[in-house]
Amino acid sequence: MFQKPEMGSLVPIDGHDPQLGEWNHRAFVPVPLGEEMPPLTAPTFLAVADARAALAALDSTARQLPNPQLLRLPTLRREAQSTSALEGTYAPLAAVMTADENNADTAELVEVLNYVRMANLGFERIARGESISVSMLSELQGVLMRGTPLHGSSGRIRDNQVVIGRRADSGHLGFPAHAARFIPPPPGVPLEASLRDLTDWIQRPHTGSIDPVVAAAMSHYQFETLHPYRDGNGRLGRFLIVVHLQLGGVLSEPTLTVSPWFEARRADYYDRLFDVSARGDWDGFVEFFARGLRAAAEQTHRQMVALVRVQAELKDTVRTSALRADSAHALVDLAVANPSFTVRKVSNDLGLSYTRANKLVRQLVSLGVLSQVSEDAYDRRFFAPRVLRALTEDTPG
Repeated sequence: MFQKPEMGSLVPIDGHDPQLGEWNHRAFVPVPLGEEMPPLTAPTFLAVADARAALAALDSTARQLPNPQLLRLPTLRREAQSTSALEGTYAPLAAVMTADENNADTAELVEVLNYVRMANLGFERIARGESISVSMLSELQGVLMRGTPLHGSSGRIRDNQVVIGRRADSGHLGFPAHAARFIPPPPGVPLEASLRDLTDWIQRPHTGSIDPVVAAAMSHYQFETLHPYRDGNGRLGRFLIVVHLQLGGVLSEPTLTVSPWFEARRADYYDRLFDVSARGDWDGFVEFFARGLRAAAEQTHRQMVALVRVQAELKDTVRTSALRADSAHALVDLAVANPSFTVRKVSNDLGLSYTRANKLVRQLVSLGVLSQVSEDAYDRRFFAPRVLRALTEDTPG
Protein backbone atom coordinates (compact mmCIF):
# COMPACT_ATOMS: atom_id res chain seq x y z
CA MET A 1 0.00 0.00 0.00
CA PHE A 2 2.91 2.37 0.62
CA GLN A 3 4.09 3.45 -2.82
CA LYS A 4 6.27 6.49 -2.01
CA PRO A 5 9.39 5.65 0.00
CA GLU A 6 10.36 9.33 -0.05
CA MET A 7 7.44 9.99 2.31
CA GLY A 8 8.82 7.73 5.04
CA SER A 9 10.00 4.26 5.89
CA LEU A 10 8.44 1.04 7.11
CA VAL A 11 10.22 -0.23 10.21
CA PRO A 12 9.84 -3.64 11.88
CA ILE A 13 7.84 -3.91 15.09
CA ASP A 14 6.98 -6.92 17.19
CA GLY A 15 5.16 -7.85 20.35
CA HIS A 16 3.49 -10.56 22.35
CA ASP A 17 -0.23 -11.21 22.65
CA PRO A 18 -1.10 -13.14 25.86
CA GLN A 19 -3.51 -15.36 23.93
CA LEU A 20 -2.10 -15.51 20.40
CA GLY A 21 1.62 -15.35 21.09
CA GLU A 22 4.38 -13.52 19.24
CA TRP A 23 3.64 -11.19 16.32
CA ASN A 24 5.66 -9.17 13.81
CA HIS A 25 4.63 -6.34 11.53
CA ARG A 26 5.70 -2.93 10.15
CA ALA A 27 5.09 0.65 11.31
CA PHE A 28 5.31 3.82 9.21
CA VAL A 29 7.81 6.54 10.16
CA PRO A 30 7.35 9.81 8.20
CA VAL A 31 10.33 11.82 7.00
CA PRO A 32 10.80 15.27 8.60
CA LEU A 33 8.93 18.12 6.97
CA GLY A 34 10.83 20.08 4.36
CA GLU A 35 11.32 23.81 3.98
CA GLU A 36 9.42 24.10 0.68
CA MET A 37 5.79 23.58 -0.25
CA PRO A 38 4.97 20.22 -1.81
CA PRO A 39 3.86 20.31 -5.46
CA LEU A 40 0.28 21.56 -5.64
CA THR A 41 -2.15 21.87 -8.54
CA ALA A 42 -3.95 25.06 -9.58
CA PRO A 43 -7.28 24.00 -8.00
CA THR A 44 -5.49 23.43 -4.69
CA PHE A 45 -3.81 26.84 -4.85
CA LEU A 46 -7.24 28.39 -5.45
CA ALA A 47 -8.66 26.49 -2.46
CA VAL A 48 -5.78 27.80 -0.32
CA ALA A 49 -6.44 31.36 -1.54
CA ASP A 50 -10.15 31.01 -0.70
CA ALA A 51 -9.24 29.76 2.79
CA ARG A 52 -6.89 32.69 3.33
CA ALA A 53 -9.63 35.13 2.27
CA ALA A 54 -12.19 33.57 4.62
CA LEU A 55 -9.71 33.55 7.51
CA ALA A 56 -8.84 37.21 6.81
CA ALA A 57 -12.54 38.16 6.90
CA LEU A 58 -12.97 36.33 10.20
CA ASP A 59 -9.92 37.97 11.72
CA SER A 60 -10.95 41.42 10.49
CA THR A 61 -14.36 41.07 12.16
CA ALA A 62 -12.77 39.83 15.38
CA ARG A 63 -10.40 42.81 15.44
CA GLN A 64 -13.35 45.22 15.16
CA LEU A 65 -15.13 43.82 18.20
CA PRO A 66 -14.74 45.79 21.44
CA ASN A 67 -13.76 42.59 23.23
CA PRO A 68 -13.02 39.68 20.85
CA GLN A 69 -12.08 37.45 23.78
CA LEU A 70 -15.75 37.61 24.80
CA LEU A 71 -16.48 34.97 22.15
CA ARG A 72 -13.58 32.64 22.93
CA LEU A 73 -15.30 30.36 25.47
CA PRO A 74 -18.53 29.73 23.55
CA THR A 75 -16.66 28.93 20.33
CA LEU A 76 -14.20 26.78 22.30
CA ARG A 77 -17.05 24.72 23.73
CA ARG A 78 -18.43 24.11 20.26
CA GLU A 79 -14.98 23.09 19.05
CA ALA A 80 -14.55 20.83 22.08
CA GLN A 81 -17.80 19.01 21.32
CA SER A 82 -16.98 18.42 17.65
CA THR A 83 -13.32 17.51 18.05
CA SER A 84 -14.24 15.00 20.79
CA ALA A 85 -16.97 13.52 18.58
CA LEU A 86 -14.32 12.90 15.90
CA GLU A 87 -12.53 10.69 18.43
CA GLY A 88 -15.70 8.78 19.34
CA THR A 89 -16.68 10.73 22.46
CA TYR A 90 -20.11 12.21 21.83
CA ALA A 91 -21.96 14.63 24.07
CA PRO A 92 -24.94 16.70 22.83
CA LEU A 93 -23.91 20.25 21.96
CA ALA A 94 -26.58 21.88 24.11
CA ALA A 95 -25.44 19.80 27.10
CA VAL A 96 -21.83 20.85 26.47
CA MET A 97 -22.78 24.50 26.28
CA THR A 98 -24.69 24.49 29.57
CA ALA A 99 -22.48 22.09 31.55
CA ASP A 100 -20.77 23.05 34.78
CA GLU A 101 -17.08 23.09 33.91
CA ASN A 102 -16.16 22.16 37.50
CA ASN A 103 -18.67 19.37 37.97
CA ALA A 104 -19.22 17.41 34.75
CA ASP A 105 -21.75 14.68 35.41
CA THR A 106 -20.76 12.19 32.65
CA ALA A 107 -17.49 10.72 31.40
CA GLU A 108 -18.22 12.22 27.98
CA LEU A 109 -18.56 15.73 29.40
CA VAL A 110 -15.33 15.30 31.39
CA GLU A 111 -13.42 14.68 28.17
CA VAL A 112 -15.14 17.47 26.26
CA LEU A 113 -14.61 20.07 28.99
CA ASN A 114 -11.02 18.94 29.43
CA TYR A 115 -10.48 20.16 25.88
CA VAL A 116 -11.72 23.62 26.85
CA ARG A 117 -9.30 23.73 29.80
CA MET A 118 -6.44 22.48 27.66
CA ALA A 119 -7.06 24.95 24.84
CA ASN A 120 -7.44 27.90 27.21
CA LEU A 121 -4.17 26.99 28.91
CA GLY A 122 -2.40 26.59 25.57
CA PHE A 123 -3.70 29.87 24.15
CA GLU A 124 -2.72 31.71 27.33
CA ARG A 125 0.82 30.34 27.23
CA ILE A 126 1.22 31.18 23.54
CA ALA A 127 -0.08 34.70 24.24
CA ARG A 128 2.64 35.06 26.89
CA GLY A 129 5.24 34.36 24.24
CA GLU A 130 6.07 30.76 25.13
CA SER A 131 7.29 28.54 22.31
CA ILE A 132 5.59 25.37 21.17
CA SER A 133 7.69 22.57 22.62
CA VAL A 134 7.47 18.87 23.41
CA SER A 135 7.14 19.64 27.11
CA MET A 136 4.27 22.07 26.48
CA LEU A 137 2.43 19.57 24.26
CA SER A 138 2.90 16.83 26.85
CA GLU A 139 1.54 19.06 29.60
CA LEU A 140 -1.48 19.98 27.47
CA GLN A 141 -2.11 16.31 26.65
CA GLY A 142 -2.07 15.59 30.39
CA VAL A 143 -4.76 18.23 30.95
CA LEU A 144 -6.78 16.69 28.13
CA MET A 145 -6.74 13.30 29.88
CA ARG A 146 -7.57 14.40 33.44
CA GLY A 147 -10.20 12.26 35.10
CA THR A 148 -10.13 9.64 32.33
CA PRO A 149 -8.94 6.00 32.57
CA LEU A 150 -5.68 6.98 30.80
CA HIS A 151 -4.84 9.85 33.14
CA GLY A 152 -2.08 7.91 34.90
CA SER A 153 -0.20 7.22 31.67
CA SER A 154 -0.68 10.67 30.16
CA GLY A 155 1.33 13.88 30.12
CA ARG A 156 4.25 12.20 28.37
CA ILE A 157 5.10 10.69 25.00
CA ARG A 158 3.72 7.18 24.69
CA ASP A 159 5.96 4.26 25.58
CA ASN A 160 3.90 1.62 23.79
CA GLN A 161 3.04 0.71 20.22
CA VAL A 162 -0.42 1.81 19.10
CA VAL A 163 -2.46 0.98 16.02
CA ILE A 164 -5.13 3.09 14.33
CA GLY A 165 -8.41 1.94 12.84
CA ARG A 166 -9.29 -1.36 11.25
CA ARG A 167 -9.21 -2.30 7.59
CA ALA A 168 -12.53 -3.22 6.04
CA ASP A 169 -11.03 -6.42 4.60
CA SER A 170 -9.66 -7.66 7.94
CA GLY A 171 -11.24 -10.49 9.90
CA HIS A 172 -12.38 -10.31 13.50
CA LEU A 173 -9.70 -12.69 14.71
CA GLY A 174 -5.95 -12.35 14.75
CA PHE A 175 -3.48 -9.75 15.89
CA PRO A 176 -4.74 -6.13 16.06
CA ALA A 177 -1.61 -4.91 14.26
CA HIS A 178 -2.33 -7.16 11.29
CA ALA A 179 -5.86 -5.77 10.96
CA ALA A 180 -4.98 -2.09 11.55
CA ARG A 181 -5.64 0.59 8.98
CA PHE A 182 -2.47 2.44 9.95
CA ILE A 183 0.41 1.87 12.36
CA PRO A 184 2.31 4.97 13.53
CA PRO A 185 5.98 4.98 14.58
CA PRO A 186 7.12 2.77 17.45
CA PRO A 187 7.89 4.38 20.83
CA GLY A 188 11.37 5.38 21.83
CA VAL A 189 14.00 8.04 21.28
CA PRO A 190 13.37 8.38 17.50
CA LEU A 191 9.70 9.22 18.13
CA GLU A 192 10.67 11.86 20.70
CA ALA A 193 13.21 13.30 18.25
CA SER A 194 10.61 13.41 15.47
CA LEU A 195 8.17 15.30 17.67
CA ARG A 196 10.91 17.73 18.65
CA ASP A 197 11.73 18.26 14.97
CA LEU A 198 8.07 19.04 14.34
CA THR A 199 7.76 21.58 17.17
CA ASP A 200 10.95 23.28 15.93
CA TRP A 201 9.50 23.32 12.41
CA ILE A 202 6.26 24.93 13.60
CA GLN A 203 8.21 27.65 15.40
CA ARG A 204 10.32 28.54 12.37
CA PRO A 205 8.88 31.24 10.09
CA HIS A 206 8.21 29.97 6.58
CA THR A 207 7.16 33.29 5.07
CA GLY A 208 8.15 33.41 1.44
CA SER A 209 8.47 29.65 1.05
CA ILE A 210 5.29 28.06 2.44
CA ASP A 211 1.81 29.58 2.60
CA PRO A 212 0.52 29.62 6.21
CA VAL A 213 -2.51 27.47 5.33
CA VAL A 214 -0.27 24.92 3.61
CA ALA A 215 2.15 25.01 6.56
CA ALA A 216 -0.74 24.33 8.96
CA ALA A 217 -1.82 21.39 6.77
CA MET A 218 1.72 19.99 6.70
CA SER A 219 2.24 20.21 10.46
CA HIS A 220 -1.21 18.72 11.09
CA TYR A 221 -0.45 15.72 8.90
CA GLN A 222 2.92 15.22 10.59
CA PHE A 223 1.51 15.36 14.12
CA GLU A 224 -1.32 12.96 13.37
CA THR A 225 1.04 10.56 11.60
CA LEU A 226 3.52 10.54 14.48
CA HIS A 227 0.61 9.96 16.89
CA PRO A 228 2.96 10.70 19.81
CA TYR A 229 0.55 10.15 22.71
CA ARG A 230 -1.57 7.23 23.85
CA ASP A 231 -4.76 9.23 23.41
CA GLY A 232 -5.93 12.71 22.51
CA ASN A 233 -3.75 13.08 19.40
CA GLY A 234 -6.64 14.13 17.18
CA ARG A 235 -7.92 16.74 19.61
CA LEU A 236 -4.45 18.10 20.32
CA GLY A 237 -3.63 18.11 16.60
CA ARG A 238 -6.71 20.13 15.69
CA PHE A 239 -5.95 22.58 18.50
CA LEU A 240 -2.50 23.01 16.93
CA ILE A 241 -4.10 24.03 13.62
CA VAL A 242 -5.42 27.21 15.24
CA VAL A 243 -2.12 27.79 17.08
CA HIS A 244 -0.16 27.43 13.84
CA LEU A 245 -2.44 29.93 12.07
CA GLN A 246 -1.87 32.35 14.94
CA LEU A 247 1.89 31.91 14.76
CA GLY A 248 1.70 32.45 11.01
CA GLY A 249 -0.05 35.80 11.48
CA VAL A 250 -3.29 34.62 9.88
CA LEU A 251 -5.36 34.83 13.08
CA SER A 252 -4.99 37.26 15.95
CA GLU A 253 -7.72 35.77 18.17
CA PRO A 254 -8.21 31.98 18.40
CA THR A 255 -11.97 31.90 17.80
CA LEU A 256 -11.81 29.53 14.80
CA THR A 257 -13.90 26.36 15.17
CA VAL A 258 -12.27 23.84 12.83
CA SER A 259 -13.70 20.45 13.83
CA PRO A 260 -17.44 20.52 12.88
CA TRP A 261 -16.62 20.45 9.15
CA PHE A 262 -14.08 17.63 9.56
CA GLU A 263 -16.43 15.72 11.86
CA ALA A 264 -19.08 15.72 9.13
CA ARG A 265 -16.49 14.19 6.75
CA ARG A 266 -14.48 12.03 9.12
CA ALA A 267 -14.01 9.07 6.74
CA ASP A 268 -12.70 11.36 4.00
CA TYR A 269 -10.52 13.17 6.55
CA TYR A 270 -8.82 9.95 7.66
CA ASP A 271 -8.46 8.77 4.05
CA ARG A 272 -6.75 12.01 3.04
CA LEU A 273 -4.27 11.77 5.90
CA PHE A 274 -3.50 8.16 4.98
CA ASP A 275 -3.03 9.00 1.30
CA VAL A 276 -0.20 11.40 2.08
CA SER A 277 1.75 8.58 3.76
CA ALA A 278 0.83 5.86 1.31
CA ARG A 279 0.82 7.72 -2.01
CA GLY A 280 2.48 11.06 -1.30
CA ASP A 281 -0.80 12.83 -2.12
CA TRP A 282 -0.07 16.18 -0.55
CA ASP A 283 -2.20 17.89 -3.18
CA GLY A 284 -5.38 16.02 -2.26
CA PHE A 285 -4.87 16.53 1.46
CA VAL A 286 -3.99 20.24 1.24
CA GLU A 287 -7.00 20.89 -1.01
CA PHE A 288 -9.30 19.06 1.42
CA PHE A 289 -7.73 20.83 4.41
CA ALA A 290 -8.06 24.26 2.76
CA ARG A 291 -11.72 23.65 1.94
CA GLY A 292 -12.24 22.71 5.57
CA LEU A 293 -10.54 25.86 6.85
CA ARG A 294 -12.59 28.04 4.51
CA ALA A 295 -15.85 26.44 5.65
CA ALA A 296 -14.75 26.64 9.29
CA ALA A 297 -13.84 30.33 8.98
CA GLU A 298 -17.14 31.15 7.28
CA GLN A 299 -19.14 29.22 9.87
CA THR A 300 -17.26 30.82 12.77
CA HIS A 301 -17.77 34.23 11.17
CA ARG A 302 -21.53 33.64 10.92
CA GLN A 303 -21.60 32.52 14.53
CA MET A 304 -19.59 35.53 15.66
CA VAL A 305 -21.94 37.93 13.87
CA ALA A 306 -24.96 36.10 15.29
CA LEU A 307 -23.61 36.31 18.84
CA VAL A 308 -22.86 40.01 18.51
CA ARG A 309 -26.38 40.58 17.15
CA VAL A 310 -27.93 38.62 20.05
CA GLN A 311 -25.79 40.57 22.50
CA ALA A 312 -27.10 43.87 21.09
CA GLU A 313 -30.70 42.63 21.11
CA LEU A 314 -30.51 41.46 24.71
CA LYS A 315 -29.06 44.81 25.75
CA ASP A 316 -31.93 46.52 23.94
CA THR A 317 -34.34 44.39 25.98
CA VAL A 318 -32.63 45.54 29.16
CA ARG A 319 -32.51 49.15 27.98
CA THR A 320 -36.27 49.29 27.33
CA SER A 321 -37.05 47.78 30.74
CA ALA A 322 -37.20 49.44 34.13
CA LEU A 323 -33.61 48.33 34.82
CA ARG A 324 -31.04 51.07 34.55
CA ALA A 325 -27.97 49.60 36.25
CA ASP A 326 -24.82 49.18 34.18
CA SER A 327 -24.43 45.82 35.89
CA ALA A 328 -27.42 44.53 33.93
CA HIS A 329 -25.59 45.20 30.65
CA ALA A 330 -22.46 43.64 32.12
CA LEU A 331 -24.49 40.54 32.97
CA VAL A 332 -25.59 40.30 29.33
CA ASP A 333 -21.92 40.33 28.31
CA LEU A 334 -21.22 37.59 30.85
CA ALA A 335 -24.10 35.50 29.48
CA VAL A 336 -22.66 35.79 25.95
CA ALA A 337 -19.15 34.85 27.07
CA ASN A 338 -20.28 31.99 29.34
CA PRO A 339 -22.92 29.68 27.89
CA SER A 340 -23.97 28.84 31.46
CA PHE A 341 -23.05 30.27 34.86
CA THR A 342 -23.99 30.46 38.53
CA VAL A 343 -25.01 33.40 40.67
CA ARG A 344 -21.67 33.05 42.45
CA LYS A 345 -19.85 33.62 39.17
CA VAL A 346 -21.95 36.72 38.51
CA SER A 347 -21.07 37.98 41.98
CA ASN A 348 -17.35 37.33 41.51
CA ASP A 349 -17.01 38.55 37.92
CA LEU A 350 -19.11 41.69 38.28
CA GLY A 351 -17.94 42.60 41.77
CA LEU A 352 -21.42 42.45 43.27
CA SER A 353 -22.61 41.05 46.57
CA TYR A 354 -24.25 37.66 46.28
CA THR A 355 -27.61 39.16 47.24
CA ARG A 356 -27.35 41.84 44.55
CA ALA A 357 -26.16 39.33 41.93
CA ASN A 358 -29.03 36.98 42.76
CA LYS A 359 -31.57 39.79 42.43
CA LEU A 360 -30.06 40.90 39.12
CA VAL A 361 -30.22 37.37 37.71
CA ARG A 362 -33.88 37.07 38.80
CA GLN A 363 -34.67 40.38 37.09
CA LEU A 364 -33.14 39.22 33.79
CA VAL A 365 -35.01 35.92 34.09
CA SER A 366 -38.26 37.86 34.46
CA LEU A 367 -37.37 39.81 31.28
CA GLY A 368 -36.84 36.57 29.37
CA VAL A 369 -33.14 37.32 28.87
CA LEU A 370 -32.03 34.43 31.10
CA SER A 371 -33.41 31.02 32.03
CA GLN A 372 -32.43 28.43 34.61
CA VAL A 373 -30.71 25.31 33.27
CA SER A 374 -32.43 23.01 35.75
CA GLU A 375 -34.58 23.23 38.83
CA ASP A 376 -31.75 22.12 41.12
CA ALA A 377 -32.07 24.47 44.08
CA TYR A 378 -28.54 23.73 45.32
CA ASP A 379 -26.64 24.26 42.08
CA ARG A 380 -28.62 26.75 40.09
CA ARG A 381 -27.13 27.45 36.68
CA PHE A 382 -28.44 30.02 34.23
CA PHE A 383 -28.10 30.66 30.52
CA ALA A 384 -29.37 32.99 27.82
CA PRO A 385 -31.66 30.91 25.52
CA ARG A 386 -31.04 33.16 22.52
CA VAL A 387 -27.29 32.82 22.98
CA LEU A 388 -27.64 29.04 23.13
CA ARG A 389 -29.70 29.01 19.93
CA ALA A 390 -27.07 31.10 18.14
CA LEU A 391 -24.39 28.61 19.21
CA THR A 392 -26.28 25.43 18.30
CA GLU A 393 -28.35 26.25 15.21
CA ASP A 394 -25.54 26.79 12.69
CA THR A 395 -24.31 23.54 11.16
CA PRO A 396 -21.20 22.87 9.04
CA GLY A 397 -21.67 23.49 5.32
